Amino acid sequence: MGESETRPFGGSNPATGGSNPGTEASGGPLVSEKGRTSIADSVVSKIAGISAREVAGVFDLGGGTARAVGALRERIPGSRTNLQQGVTVEVGERQTAIDVDIVAEYGVSIVDLSDGIRRNVVAAVERMTGLQVTEVNININDVHLEEEDDQEPAESRVE
Repeated sequence: MGESETRPFGGSNPATGGSNPGTEASGGPLVSEKGRTSIADSVVSKIAGISAREVAGVFDLGGGTARAVGALRERIPGSRTNLQQGVTVEVGERQTAIDVDIVAEYGVSIVDLSDGIRRNVVAAVERMTGLQVTEVNININDVHLEEEDDQEPAESRVE
């Protein structure tokens, strides 16, 4: 399914022979007697992206190509940062799995950084959506050095 598609939540849990414990008898926190709530993949992706960026030591999200496209997009007047950049999600009826691609700050413990990202993403997604996060996979694509910011951009060859 595409990023903008939504999925209904609910039904019974075949593993337990019924509803999840602690949820409504109709099949989950997003299903009630008065209707169902559907959450788009892009919503979960945005929540995960924002919560991952909040962790100290994360310089940016996304791989090289995604960051290059993001940098071009930000040069366009009136454009906004793509908060979903570097985040891929798979959303089921009650659960979601999340993949996050990041650039870490140099000197930060990658183990501690990964733990912090997982904790923050799981807490935010579960609290805001009611979905159980089954896994958060983190891919470190690069390490950012402060010297890279100090380099002056190459002079333009055209006016």
